[in-house]
Amino acid sequence: MKTNLWQTAILFILTFTLSCGARIVQNQQSRLQNRAELTAKDILGNPKYLAISYGGYRENSRELQPSIAQLKEDMNILFAMNIRVLRTYNTKLAEASNLLKAIRELKQEDPNFEMYVMLGAWIDCKNAWTKNPPIHEEEEVESNVAEIQRAVDMASQYPDIVKIIAVGNEAMVKWATSYFVQPWVILKYVNQLQALKKAGKLPVDLWITSSDNFASWGGGGAEYHVEDLTKLFQAVDYVSMHTYPMHDTHYNPVFWGNFEGEERLSDTAKIDAAMTRAVNYAISQYQSVAKYMQGLGIQKPIHIGETGWASASNEHYGVNGSKATDEYKEGLYYQKMREWTNLEGIACFYFEAFDEIWKDAANPGGSENHFGLFTLDGKAKYAIWDLVDQGVLKGLSRDGNPIVKTYGGNKATLLQQVPLPPVKKGKAPGN
Repeated sequence: MKTNLWQTAILFILTFTLSCGARIVQNQQSRLQNRAELTAKDILGNPKYLAISYGGYRENSRELQPSIAQLKEDMNILFAMNIRVLRTYNTKLAEASNLLKAIRELKQEDPNFEMYVMLGAWIDCKNAWTKNPPIHEEEEVESNVAEIQRAVDMASQYPDIVKIIAVGNEAMVKWATSYFVQPWVILKYVNQLQALKKAGKLPVDLWITSSDNFASWGGGGAEYHVEDLTKLFQAVDYVSMHTYPMHDTHYNPVFWGNFEGEERLSDTAKIDAAMTRAVNYAISQYQSVAKYMQGLGIQKPIHIGETGWASASNEHYGVNGSKATDEYKEGLYYQKMREWTNLEGIACFYFEAFDEIWKDAANPGGSENHFGLFTLDGKAKYAIWDLVDQGVLKGLSRDGNPIVKTYGGNKATLLQQVPLPPVKKGKAPGN
């Protein structure tokens, strides 16, 4: 009798264990299937899927490509920060294809890992980056055709990762005199990609856009208000626009500074007031694009394809210029932009994850080298000190350097090196 009871109990335990294991496997498979079915529509603007611009270059030249091991190291850091969507910029260099390989390997190693990509295809005009005069008006170049084809190939090979293709990066804005193209060039490739979707040669839920300055999307001068731009609005799945108040602290500083009535504020309150106006300036540029698009009778989602704030500059934006760039102001801008975009359901591909020194290799102090939330050697800047405090980045490293806070985490030391915005006459804009 006792033997039968023991046999029954053991059989019950084995059956229960196998049943639980089967359910766990089934739930895991279901979760993975649901992730594979996620689309750009599901992730863009979802605060659970924070977005960021990413470049993994460690050296002062892009001839030295980051290894897959280095890319995986960065992915683990960003995943810990709740980043789930990355933006890349070209398909020609090995970084983009290696990044996709790195993400796939991480997904295979850990079923809980997930990361998606907005794949950039760089577009140039004829003679771009050469000694010959650039031709903006008529002719295209073979490199554009190759860029688009590589993007198609990557999106087809990694449909679970590549959720968006962006045709061009600030390719239509007229101040990009070295390489800008007319809207019809971008439109041609967007239409080509949309046709491939309809033909079943690309995933039907893959979103196609172009990522460009707010002015290029009609939010600036009338010179951009052309018929081909209207057609581009109609062709893209959503609008990816850039806004950089930091640059306008020099070029159009109407919002930048401390104005009448702010004299008695504490230094940190003065800085906060200036940074709040900077974010409101970015919001106004977003709204200008929405107003122009809606005036055309078109309704499409609008997301932030790029925005950021450098933590240092020896040029127009530093202590000898507009006094805009330091880690403290960068941190305030990051936090305020995340708050606004998360609240409004807008994706914000914040520029950028890590400092990259190739961008202005001849001038190490140039602002372009200092837009990262992390320094080159993996120190967390003020914008994300809270994540270090929370232990989110514990045990992670970059190139052997554990993630620690800049300035030793001493806010008082940081603030000693933060200049106040310039004093301006009159009332602040909007008052």
